[in-house]
Amino acid sequence: MEAPAVLLVMGVSGSGKSTVGALLASKLGWKFYDADDYHSEENRMKMGKGIPLTDQDRIPWLCSLHNILLRGVGCFLYFGNRDVASGQHVVLACSALKKMYRDILIRGRSDVPLEVDESAKERLAGEQLLVVYLCGPFEIISRRLLQRKGHFMPPELLQSQFSILEPPSGPENFIQVSVDQSPLEMADAIMEALHTK
Repeated sequence: MEAPAVLLVMGVSGSGKSTVGALLASKLGWKFYDADDYHSEENRMKMGKGIPLTDQDRIPWLCSLHNILLRGVGCFLYFGNRDVASGQHVVLACSALKKMYRDILIRGRSDVPLEVDESAKERLAGEQLLVVYLCGPFEIISRRLLQRKGHFMPPELLQSQFSILEPPSGPENFIQVSVDQSPLEMADAIMEALHTK
């Protein structure tokens, strides 16, 4: 399989997205973005108070992430050449809990202006993005969240994430990895899947 332009590492809070995403980016030599770094202060405050985000809270955040992806990969997508210096492969760690959210990450929204060439957007919507779904039961992920310190997302919001979770399915381009292993083992399993998919 030809390497995708973007690996989207998704899952509920506490599934290991940031850790696994950073490991993958390091192993692959790709650029890493953590979607949590791009939440508005309002979103962070809301989550910090234990209030789940709504679609209206998330959509501007997802549109910003879409533009970040296009800026990162747009040049080589536009020219169709992985060797163009300003184009790069990207790993994005993002909850992307609903299919609608993943669609916005890939395609953006027609009512939000693009910051890059339209043709880059069209190319990203194809096989250029691979969703890596980190999945596992509530009990395991809840235990991990309770051990995590200093994050704005409180463990009490985990149930709200499971409630809206729409795991990827066909025709989405995705692989699924169980969280019932260490982050390094998850990253190794993803690397193996990339070579065999």
